[in-house]
Amino acid sequence: MKTLLKIYNVLIYIFLYAPIAVIILFSFNSGSSRAAFEGFSLQWYAELLEDEVILKSLYYSVIIAVVSALVATLIGTLAALGINALKGWKKSVFLSVNNIPVVNPDIVTAISMMILFVFALSFFHSAEMGFGTLLIAHITFNIPYVVLSVLPKLRGMDHNIYNAALDLGCKPVSAFVKVVIPQIMPGIISGLIMAFTLSLDDFVISYFNSGSTFQTLPITIYSMTKKPYSLKLNALSTLLFAVVMLLMLAINLKKSPDRTKKKA
Repeated sequence: MKTLLKIYNVLIYIFLYAPIAVIILFSFNSGSSRAAFEGFSLQWYAELLEDEVILKSLYYSVIIAVVSALVATLIGTLAALGINALKGWKKSVFLSVNNIPVVNPDIVTAISMMILFVFALSFFHSAEMGFGTLLIAHITFNIPYVVLSVLPKLRGMDHNIYNAALDLGCKPVSAFVKVVIPQIMPGIISGLIMAFTLSLDDFVISYFNSGSTFQTLPITIYSMTKKPYSLKLNALSTLLFAVVMLLMLAINLKKSPDRTKKKA
């Protein structure tokens, strides 16, 4: 039975990562074929760095992802603190409301926000959808994920430590910063990373709320798929995958010394 489970796990990982491995391999292809590897070359990376449209879209995506993740993390953390302080049916109601955007189809969220922005901008004749509307949309759909990341840390926190800090003369704000924040920091960081990756990866909500003059990377990639396929997309995907992998490795390496210290 254990052998079958190991084989099953290996097959699952192969199924998940084999396409990524193929993308990475052909990003170094000297030819333009997506089926035959003709030799090792960095030409597609060089062409990628010369493509102003992709670089501009990448810049927009990173800016949106960073700002929306930071703002959503701040609001989501405060919301998690408020929800955790509630009791009974009120807490259940707010948790249910928070979970609606998570389980709601992206297309429904995207269209509803687009209609809201169109209605709001109709009062301003010179205003149009772009950076501002897209940023608000990304912040909005990221907040519930931050709340879900922070809440478990709040539930598992020992509140007696906070009360002890107050008894020892620490002011509420100082006790919150020095006692509560360090205990829930792993949840805050997880929420921040999740918000960043979801924002960077989002297509549907960005497509409906970015306007005609502002394009993020996923929208640019989608428009490029309508043209003859270029292995520049492989190179771009490889770089994004490498950044995410390095980020995850850095987080895990940071957690390892912390766990070692706790055991010691």
